[in-house]
Amino acid sequence: MASMSIQSVGAEGAALMAALHACGFAPAWGEAEMLRLLASTGVEGLVLLENETPLAMALIRAIAGESELLTIAVPEHRRGEGLGRRLVEAGLAAARRAGAAKMFLEVSDRNAPAEALYRRCGFVDAGRRKAYYRDGSDARVMTCAL
Repeated sequence: MASMSIQSVGAEGAALMAALHACGFAPAWGEAEMLRLLASTGVEGLVLLENETPLAMALIRAIAGESELLTIAVPEHRRGEGLGRRLVEAGLAAARRAGAAKMFLEVSDRNAPAEALYRRCGFVDAGRRKAYYRDGSDARVMTCAL
């Protein structure tokens, strides 16, 4: 049976975070972007490990009583196994520890599986950003009380 754990990483993990992001997105955020984010105030990287091997990632920011799930990436061939939920729940817990009262996120209105995941984790609709993504899709803004 696989052993799963979640590890927090900072700026030293920028290359790993970029590599994991690329497993879930095209185009992905590169190492320089990850380094810039991870070096920012209140930003924390979360890496999901399976048998000590990095598998998936999330990036959160918690500052001034609020938090944001900046991104989450699970390899396509591992989606639907609960890995994303583990990362979202770990992100919510990290935001609570940082003193945040709520978490926000944005998800493409064309990404029904991700939207369903976020709803299962307690997120509700809070707004919409028209044509937010490169493909022209709208971003659904969602929030979750912590």
